[in-house]
Amino acid sequence: LFARAFERTVVSRARLAPMSFADELRATALALSAPGKGILAADESTGTIGKRLASIGVENAIENRVALRELLFSAPGFEKYVSGVILFDETLRSTGKSGTSFAEMLRSRGVTPGIKVDAGTRALDASPNETFTQGLDGLAERCEEYYDMGARFAKWRAVLTIDEAKGLPSALALAENANALARYASACQSRGLVPIVEPEILMDGAHGIEVCGAVTRRVLDAVFSALRLHGVQLDGMILKPNMVTPGASAKTSANVDAEVARATVAALCDTVPPSVPGILFLSGGQSEEEATERLRLMNTTQKADRAPWTLSFSYGRALQASCLKAWGGKSENVSAAQAVFLDRCKSNSEASIRR
Repeated sequence: LFARAFERTVVSRARLAPMSFADELRATALALSAPGKGILAADESTGTIGKRLASIGVENAIENRVALRELLFSAPGFEKYVSGVILFDETLRSTGKSGTSFAEMLRSRGVTPGIKVDAGTRALDASPNETFTQGLDGLAERCEEYYDMGARFAKWRAVLTIDEAKGLPSALALAENANALARYASACQSRGLVPIVEPEILMDGAHGIEVCGAVTRRVLDAVFSALRLHGVQLDGMILKPNMVTPGASAKTSANVDAEVARATVAALCDTVPPSVPGILFLSGGQSEEEATERLRLMNTTQKADRAPWTLSFSYGRALQASCLKAWGGKSENVSAAQAVFLDRCKSNSEASIRR
């Protein structure tokens, strides 16, 4: 009897813990999902941003990483289009030229700072062609620290692969990644951070759009089942999924953008509860133009009552690629690069408005 009473107490406390932040989580999630705004994903790891800097002939030194982030965060008027920015640990701890932390710089402009909390992927021992995401150890303590540093949302990315011949994604990969996303989301909410739940299905392969649609439904079904099991507050989270696209090496029709928009909204309507305030897409392997146009089509050609959530963007490369080239690591190009960045932000903002 004591054991059962103790178990009930533990479960009760676990489920009640997020309630102290319930109103704040709801308000933050709604702010991040504001119509006409999206999220800038500037959470590239040191290695990833190093590759992007190398593409323009710039050394992967901390002063150059800070200079690029300051270029983005100080762009005049970008707060009109961007509700939040996902930061990397180093960036959250960094300051701009004025000595102001990047988190404070963003907050002063009405932009919510967020933080990437996963520790990257690792191959599954039982299915080495698939991965699980690391970072649950010590997550609660990191969330508390990040909240104290000014972050109000977090991001965790799970990666899944389609390979029809090998039967991927496997049931194991689905279960492992869905459970990790739910554990992460629960830990974040109990420490005041809105979790961005990102189950990314890679575009690699020659599969058709119908296959991606079916796999997307399986993945989202598994994810929301796990989120419910862990007592996650659905109106205090953001979903960051892939769009439903053909494989990168598949043959496509001339009308592929409209097909992507239709298939994506259909899959989401079948799987995502209406209580989730915002679905902010990742750009994945899409070009800047594709990511923007497909988002626009979702918001202009699909019936509003079929999509009860905000459909917007949480883009990294699709907002930064042209800006990076325009900058080239040279201080004299900052204004020109910011203009390119603002143009990309504005285009995606307009694409996210329901018409």
